[in-house]
Amino acid sequence: MTPTPWAAPVAPFPVTATVSVPGSKSITNRALLLSALADGPSEITGALQSRDTQLMADALRTMGTTVVTDGDNITVTPGDLHGGEVQCGLAGTVLRFLPAVAALADGDVWFHGDREAQARPMGTTLESLEALGATVKTSDDPGNPLPFAVTGHGGIRGGEVHIDASASSQFVSGLLLAGARFDEGVTVVHVGDAVPSQPHIEMTVQMLRAAGVTVDVSFNRWTVHPGPVRGRHWAVEPDLSNATPFLSAAAVTGGEVRVRDWPAQTTQPGDQFRAVLEDMGATVDLATHTGELIVRGAAGGALTGITWDMHDIGELTPTVAALCALAKGRSHLYGIAHLRGHETDRLAALEAELTGLGCGVSQTADGLVIDPAPLHGGLWHTYADHRMATAGAILGLVTEGVQVEDITTTTKTLPGFETRWAQMVGA
Repeated sequence: MTPTPWAAPVAPFPVTATVSVPGSKSITNRALLLSALADGPSEITGALQSRDTQLMADALRTMGTTVVTDGDNITVTPGDLHGGEVQCGLAGTVLRFLPAVAALADGDVWFHGDREAQARPMGTTLESLEALGATVKTSDDPGNPLPFAVTGHGGIRGGEVHIDASASSQFVSGLLLAGARFDEGVTVVHVGDAVPSQPHIEMTVQMLRAAGVTVDVSFNRWTVHPGPVRGRHWAVEPDLSNATPFLSAAAVTGGEVRVRDWPAQTTQPGDQFRAVLEDMGATVDLATHTGELIVRGAAGGALTGITWDMHDIGELTPTVAALCALAKGRSHLYGIAHLRGHETDRLAALEAELTGLGCGVSQTADGLVIDPAPLHGGLWHTYADHRMATAGAILGLVTEGVQVEDITTTTKTLPGFETRWAQMVGA
């Protein structure tokens, strides 16, 4: 059924709001996986409840783990892992993290996903598992990775594997997260262009160490030593990437937005958005005594174009591109060729949709050049991509007539986005 387009609300005045965002998807799904491999029960508090985290929880239940959810609190009790049918949706953390767990199970674990997931690169994950001793069954169509199966024999040898993770840091994290349960642990050596989204690998390493796992890190080399994963309490930080559209509302309207419970230290890539906003002319303050991040836009929502290497924060590109389309002067976002393999080809999608609203945009080999021009209303296609949807909402704050094709795609990581957005705007 074709969704009804969502009329993005226009902000009649500078936006002034205090916002709370739910827990981090990246931390929640890592905590769920580590809890399933632990030596005892774990509790997760502040967990995100969204499509991606529900898919992870359901997949672990399918494989034999007991996962009990009470609001944003989750109790996880490990069980004997076994085969089953796993639905990945469009969640990269499910698609690329759980095959290594499946290798520890007893039986066939089949992986299925949304139509759009067919375009997400998977070869590195499956080939690396085979090199480490797993049995993998794949489709005869090399361009169509789903469905595939990992046949678990109750364990996997592990050892050292060389991979090209230049398309996604998830190829590294997926092996590291399960590596302590491999007979020989795992050493992942990256060969190729720079790994994108390095903060996500740092998050993986930090959480493994918090669970009592020994991890050695050197340049492009990560070693997880074999041993137990400790059951523990995980407190999930707010999702800083999901906070960025709300902070952008202050920047584009000349208003003030506060986000509660911003961590003083974090491995989340969304934290780097503070520097982007400052470079574009907004004022950013982290009030350590209250834990609020406060963004104040320049008068009239004035923004300055930027040249930014987005390699480590590629997931923020749709948000930053929307700001650049509203800025004064050309912007160049680079280091993000890997976005062509995300939920959609984000570079092509941004070029098409920004151009459709009147902005000048061209793709480079690894990014976008954005030349702002007066924008007009129109249909903003979302490509089943939650961050494309929120980018359209940002543009709609100051552009009459923006219709976001499918705002419900935001349920992937932020259920109820449109209600939160309307409350912030006062619509």
